[in-house]
Parts: sequence; structure tokens; C-alpha cells
Amino acid sequence: MESKSAAEMDCAQSSAPLSKTWARIRTSPRWIVGIALLLRVAWIVMGHTYKFKSTADNFSFGWEMGRIGASLASGHGFSSPFGPATGPTAWEPPLYPYLTAGVFLVFGIYSKASALVLLTINSVFSALTCVPIFLIARRIFFEKVAVGSAWAWALLPNVMFWSTRWIWETSLSALLLTTIFWLALTLEDRDGLLPWFQFGLLWGVAALTSTSLLSFLPVAGLWAWYRRAKRGKKSLAGVVLASAVFFACITPWLARNYQTFGKFIFIRDNFGAELRLGNGNGADGTWMEYLHPTQDVYAMRQYQAMGELPYVAMRKQQALDYIRADYRRFAGLWVKRFIYFWAGPPKATQPWWVNDVKNSLYLASSVLMFLGLGRALRLRKPGAWLVFWLILLYPAIYYVVFPAPRYRVPIEPEMAILAVFLLTEAEKRTTASVPVQSSERESG
Repeated sequence: MESKSAAEMDCAQSSAPLSKTWARIRTSPRWIVGIALLLRVAWIVMGHTYKFKSTADNFSFGWEMGRIGASLASGHGFSSPFGPATGPTAWEPPLYPYLTAGVFLVFGIYSKASALVLLTINSVFSALTCVPIFLIARRIFFEKVAVGSAWAWALLPNVMFWSTRWIWETSLSALLLTTIFWLALTLEDRDGLLPWFQFGLLWGVAALTSTSLLSFLPVAGLWAWYRRAKRGKKSLAGVVLASAVFFACITPWLARNYQTFGKFIFIRDNFGAELRLGNGNGADGTWMEYLHPTQDVYAMRQYQAMGELPYVAMRKQQALDYIRADYRRFAGLWVKRFIYFWAGPPKATQPWWVNDVKNSLYLASSVLMFLGLGRALRLRKPGAWLVFWLILLYPAIYYVVFPAPRYRVPIEPEMAILAVFLLTEAEKRTTASVPVQSSERESG
């Protein structure tokens, strides 16, 4: 064999530190989070996504969240979710509107500076989600899936979209639910009451951020209790503590609602109105936006004249009457909403080919997730059944009301993990088959 030249040896020696540095960066959650945040902030600045349209009195700046935040910052309290002064509201959970109000107080109501700050905060939430994604994937599967899943969340444009263009609780909800999922997975290994305190606190914050996340609470708690019981660990004191912390978090808001409206309201009150926006004459499985008070002048007048609670009750009754009149029709809408949740809803406002391309990618991610989940269950991966229950329970309410791409974001971290796992398994099979085929050719 010919000896290597001095130049080749110098090149190899100089590239070795670089390869080690890249290997360290590639597998480090801290670096992944840092790069994810850098990309998101760069997108906000270079794409000018902080410049919202001022039409409709800046409604696209946070929609109901922005309206309530502006009301709080103006000294009018938690009220007026649609613009006109309509009095106190429980249309949205309180946490994100209060966050928005705090930014408004410092940087100005509906200002570009406030938009930049809020989108940056959302980007921090989104980037930090890489950490629980990494930890979950490493626990259920292995390091390669953990690294791939975290990078997928860091780099995919559809993930970055929600944190860089929407002033809403979406990115915070994804971070909270993913962190809670990881904590539920690891409670069986942890001793003492601190993990249970964290469990109750995170669920309390989640409830005040997005009530739809609570569909996963019973399963997460029962899962942790069951896994600990299999190891002979007691959980009663921990469950009591977590429950006490959870109710301590939400009770002040429940008391505010009772004092304000004179009746018990569990965090938010708009379910009946949302049910009507998916069920009624003209329903096709999508959001009937044209019935929303911000789009329908008559609906807004009803809301103003009746007040929030009577208006929501009226809308709920209309929806229930429509459902009860023909359960078979409702079942058909349920199927449509199931399909739209996982394959993407149609949008008449876009060219057909744009919607088809988006929905094809949307459906592909769902297919990869379902196949990955099936594979994980067959291999009896630890925690696979917890993912199953999350995928089963979280979307259920949207099959009844209506689906939207934003509603899927809180469970997309787990979806990304399953998709990367499936692709990794396919790669392993392909790699394993190559030597066999090569040896067969050589023997032939």
C-alpha cells in the first residue's frame, strides 16, 4: 500500500477537531435549541412577520387574545374579546391574554415592538420544545430518534410558522403538553413529592393556557400511578399533592368567573358558540367562520344585546337541535372532521393546487405518525401506549366541533417522534438487507 502524503495527513488531522465539534453540536439539545431559536428570530426579522395588518382595527394581531390583552392594558379588565366594549368575558383562558397585556403595557398596544417581542417569546417556547422531544424520544426509543426528532422540530418550516406568525398560545401549549408527557413517562423512576408538585403545577398552567389540553390529564395521571404501582411504589400522597396544586392554580380564576358571571364557569365559557360554528345549516365539517361575531354583524349585535353567557347558551341550543334532528348527518360530519384533522381541511380562498400540496404534506405526516405508532406498539416500546392515548383523546373534541391546522400543533412533537422512529426503522431494514444481497451475488 502507498503511504499517505503529508498533505493528506495534515488535512485529516485538521478535519478531526471539526468533525468532533460537529458531532457534539449535532447531538446536543442545547445547540439544537439555540439554532432553532436563531432560525425563528431570523425568520421574524427577515420576513417582517411582526408587521400585522392594521385593518379591522388590528384584529389579526392576536385576534381574541389580542383584543382581551388590549382591554387589560387599557385598564378595562379581562373583557371585550371582539373589539367593541362588551363587558367581562371568559371567552379565552387567562394566561396568554395576560402575557399579551404585559407586553402591551411595556412596548405599546398593537405596536410593531410588541409584535416582535410576542413572536420572539413564542419562538422561545417553540425552541425549548426540542428538549422534552429529545428526552421523550430517547426514553421510548433511542438516541438516534431523539436527535432526529429534535432537529425535525427545530428546522421544519411548518413548525416555525406558528411561532413566527401567530400571536396565540399554540407554541406554549405544545411546550407544556410535551413537558407534561415527559414528566408522566418518568414519574415511575422518581421518588419524593417534588415530581408530583411539578406535575400538578404544569397541569394548572396548562389549564389556564388551553383547556383542550386537559383531555390528556386523566390518562397521564393514571399512567403514572399504574407504572409506579407495578414497581411497588406508593402514589397516594403524590396524587393528593398534585391535585391540590392543580386546583390551587385554577381556583382564583374560577372564583373570578363566579364573582363576575354569578355562576360556575370552568375557566372558559365559549364551547356552545364553537359547537355552533361546526354544526348547523350549511355545516360541511369545517369552521363556519361567517357565523362568528367578528364576521357576522347580526351575530355581533346578538352578542352585545344578550351578553356573553346567554349568547353562548343560545348558540349551544341551536347546535344541539341540529345534531339531534339527524344523528346520521352528524356522524357524517364527524367522519369529515376526523379526515380534516389528520389530512387538512379544504380552503376555498387558496388556489386548489396550493391547498392540495399543503394537505398532501399534512396527510403524509399523519400517515408516518400512525405507522410509527403501530410499529412502536408492536415492538412494545416503553411509553408507546401513553402516546396512543394522547393521539386518541386529544383530538376527540375537534371531531365534534371543527378542526383547524392550529389545533394539531400541541401533539405534533409526539407525531414528529413517531415519524422519525418509523424512518429510522426503515433505514435499519434497508441497511441490514444490503450485506445479505451482496453476499448472495458473490456466492452466485
